[in-house]
Amino acid sequence: MTLSKDDNSAAEKDQSTSDEPKRKPGITFAAQDQLARLPIPELRDTCRKYLEVLKPLQSNRQQNDTAAAVEEFLKSEGPELQARLKKYATGKTSYIEQFWYDSYLNFDNPVVLNLNPFFLFEDDPTPARNNQVTRAASLVISALCFVRAVRREELPPDTLRGSPLCMYQYSRLFGTARVPTENGCHIAQDAGARHVVVLCKGQFYWFDVLDSNNDLVMTEKDMALNLQVIVDDAEETPIQDAAKGALGVLSTENRKTWAGLRDVLTREEDSNNAECLSIVDSAIFVLCLDYTEPKTGADLCTNMLCGTSEVVKGVQIGTCTNRWYDKMQIIVCKNGSAGINFEHTGVDGHTVLRMASDVYTDTILRFAKSVNGQTPSLWTSMSPDPSKRDPESFGDVSTTPHKLEWDMLPELSTALRFAETRLADLIQQNEFEILEFAGYGKNFITSMGFSPDAFVQMAFQASYYGLYGRVENIYEPAMTKVFLHGRTEAIRAATQESTEFVKTFWAEQPPQAKVDALKKATQKHTALTKECAKALGQDRHLYALYCVWQRAVDEEGAEAASSNGMSSNGYSSPTDTESEVDSSQQPKDQHPIPREEQDRGIADSHSSQTEHQQQPSRPLQQMPALFADSGWDKINNTILSTSNCGNPSLRHFGFGPTSGDGFGIGYIIKDESISICASSKHRQTRRFAESMESYFLEIRKLLRMVQKRRSVHASRVREAEGNERGDGEAGTQGRRGKAIKSEGLGGRGEERGGREEEEEEEEEDGLGGYGFFDAGMLLQALKASQEEKERPSEKALGNAKKAIGKKLRLSEY
Repeated sequence: MTLSKDDNSAAEKDQSTSDEPKRKPGITFAAQDQLARLPIPELRDTCRKYLEVLKPLQSNRQQNDTAAAVEEFLKSEGPELQARLKKYATGKTSYIEQFWYDSYLNFDNPVVLNLNPFFLFEDDPTPARNNQVTRAASLVISALCFVRAVRREELPPDTLRGSPLCMYQYSRLFGTARVPTENGCHIAQDAGARHVVVLCKGQFYWFDVLDSNNDLVMTEKDMALNLQVIVDDAEETPIQDAAKGALGVLSTENRKTWAGLRDVLTREEDSNNAECLSIVDSAIFVLCLDYTEPKTGADLCTNMLCGTSEVVKGVQIGTCTNRWYDKMQIIVCKNGSAGINFEHTGVDGHTVLRMASDVYTDTILRFAKSVNGQTPSLWTSMSPDPSKRDPESFGDVSTTPHKLEWDMLPELSTALRFAETRLADLIQQNEFEILEFAGYGKNFITSMGFSPDAFVQMAFQASYYGLYGRVENIYEPAMTKVFLHGRTEAIRAATQESTEFVKTFWAEQPPQAKVDALKKATQKHTALTKECAKALGQDRHLYALYCVWQRAVDEEGAEAASSNGMSSNGYSSPTDTESEVDSSQQPKDQHPIPREEQDRGIADSHSSQTEHQQQPSRPLQQMPALFADSGWDKINNTILSTSNCGNPSLRHFGFGPTSGDGFGIGYIIKDESISICASSKHRQTRRFAESMESYFLEIRKLLRMVQKRRSVHASRVREAEGNERGDGEAGTQGRRGKAIKSEGLGGRGEERGGREEEEEEEEEDGLGGYGFFDAGMLLQALKASQEEKERPSEKALGNAKKAIGKKLRLSEY
């Protein structure tokens, strides 16, 4: 079980195919050579967009300062850095990829709650599987079928409107581990791993699940038997005793601390800790069997993201000790509730979502096949039935569970205790709330003529503005996998149009004005999303320029950096034959790329030459004005970090807040519902979720009011028809039939019964906590507050004497 930072080819050569004809090249990665490389945007375009996204977030004075800094950047360092970036990108798979990896791998804080996202599966629709062992066995078998399809290159590639997407991330999904060192982390991978590791009550077990041909060596029944044996064995150790040896907690430590502890694990020659560590690192994935049954959706989300913290008699017995955060984890609770927690460096949510949805689908199809043998399979080919194979055909495999026995050195026991205490602190510092809004979903939103994602994004902004009266920096990732090794670009959702909308929504404006403002805001958001999906946003480009500048400074002076062309191995982007991801040489004080957790070549050279002619170059050791300006800090401090990732196989998706005063918002827009998981460091998260629910109800009411008026103005025939009925309605109704009442689809009008609509409006009246006063009062109060700031108050002048005397310093809150 050798972990390697090399490519996958060696392991693939070892895969035996003696029992079948030689396969044709697979389909999974067949389109990789057809994908365009990520374009480097024009410098002036990027700077223009940068000023545009900052405008809603800055005062007039700040805008002027940032504009001046950008103009100076364009006239001085900018063109030179752009030229250096283009030279660096020559021959690279992607101009941003290595900088992206370095950003994640040099992150020194714990990955739990900071980097790793989670998915929460819907419950298995077959009741027999809604207990821990049967659900876990089913999920593991389906996951291994997915692993097999990827390794045999039989997994159909992802597509977007018929165009293939980059599949590189699937090669980094299994058998990988984030390994900390003193100089940052690296991603190690055993591309031919055959075993899984199971965690139960903090105790470690492993067994083989695949043969050398990547065929499954166990049936679902065999898997369930193994897992039951593990659960029974783990029960024999009292949980308080097991917690004292739950070494998975160490993976939640500060990365440098964890690196030092890994050295402790591997330095004793007569200890088997090094081998145990290698087994965990090289596993295909980790299965966590929790002994708890979270009762609420919020508790389930918490359990999937960071585990629970429960201290009994001074000992931590929560599920937070039953994790290994450096690898992908499938987590199954006692009642069968299940989810995935994954290390985010090498893969994005879209990739893991494909895996999760295929796994969930396969569990259903396999059950259906047990009822009807003609049920189709999700996979191109299937493993031979293990129960019918010749035992000799399995080769050298060990399907019997083995328990890893760590040597608990005194140094490790002390470190584990401190790590658990810090983890418990971290869990207590965060809170999670969910909103499972069942009032409507994608179908209603699209029927009203809106993009579902843009519609929900406006809900976040309007709800936040209603609570705090200000617009904040918002992040949403756009997938850029239409490009080779594409990851994401940042959509900055706070725009001038969205700002106008939230102010209009909370003002004393007619429904039509509010809906019109919403339409403009959503159209702007949709346009931004499309632009970012083409890799034409501003964040990634500016970040790459920042890294190029910082690298130049870290070389032997700017002159030496200029002469070597910015091509040091420490920054080489991985190519299709390189999978090493090491960040040991990367500077540590850079702004990280936001996590989050969508046919162009390099930008026009003539334009670059024109820009380059403008530069009166100054020493690169001095930080460029753009990066020294407050706007750079503003755009790198995300208050609302959002991500839309999910489908009907998932109940929830989420992650921790990316800043101390921010929210992390994962959401899934389904046909008839909207699922939101919000997290923060105790910023009234429940109140924020409730305000979003109230907004959804209020905006629906406004849309219906506007649509009803359009329907009335569009056709006077119905009005005349109503007048004709008058007192004789009963008689004419009997002759003509009963009028059909519809809720209407976008632009088609709707006809509703009077009493029915009155009851619904009564039910939806008021915006949650704001129902006790008119929404327009909020805007008036904000205006009054602004006026008070802009002109000296007469009362303040009259009470000037109150400033006399020594002012006492208050403690900082």
